[in-house]
Parts: sequence; structure tokens; C-alpha cells
Amino acid sequence: MRDVEKTVGNMIDKLKTVFIGSIDAEGVPNLTPLLQPRNREGIQGIYLTTNTSSMRVAQYRKNNHASIYFCDTRFFRGVMLRGTMEVLTDDASKEMIWQEGDTMYYPEGVTDPDYCVLKFTAISGRFYSNFKSESFVVD
Repeated sequence: MRDVEKTVGNMIDKLKTVFIGSIDAEGVPNLTPLLQPRNREGIQGIYLTTNTSSMRVAQYRKNNHASIYFCDTRFFRGVMLRGTMEVLTDDASKEMIWQEGDTMYYPEGVTDPDYCVLKFTAISGRFYSNFKSESFVVD
């Protein structure tokens, strides 16, 4: 695929929902939707918000293997990225992606103990479009 970073990056920036995958205690994949990423470093580093108390955070702390999926239903295309998920609770990470209105989810503000950052680091991916799929490595 030509210019994978540009194509995938545009999807990440435009789509309002992302699906993240984690592995539970029995080794079974679990998926959940989240709001679109708040920040990204190319397509390798993707930052999301979630509740520290969530089941997903507990799963990532035990097994950091993760996947993330962006689906563009308008053009029936999607991209799955494979990699690892890190749970960040430091002030700098939390402040980096905090947005006005987040108190709706985290009433105590940016220092709310139930607010954390998920940092996904991609190592590879698979893109689907026009009835074909293509795997790629993320540099």
C-alpha cells in the first residue's frame, strides 16, 4: 500500500469511534469502542482516554498486547493495528490530552484518580479497502 501512514493517519483523525482490543484472564480477545484518539505520533503512538477503574485497564496491566481498529463505514474500509497498550497516570500525560468538557467523565478534573491515558504503540497493521487486504509494518 502506498503512503500507509498518510491514509491511516487521515482515518484516525476523521473517525469519531475507535475499537480497542485487550486479552482477558482466559486469553480471549475483548473489544470495546472508545472516543477517537486525542493525540497521535504518526500511526505508531496513539493516545486515548479512559477510566482507571475500567476492566480494560486491568486487562492491559496484566497483558499489554493490544489491537486497535478504525472502521470507515462510508467507504467500507478499515485498518487494524497490532501492538501494545500502556496505562499512563502521570500528570504530564494526563494534561497532554485533557480537553474542556472532560469533567463530564472525570468530575475531579485532570487530577481525577479515575482518569488515565492509554498509549497504544503499533508494530504492524492490516488495511482493508476495495475488497482486498494488505499487511504492513509500522516504523
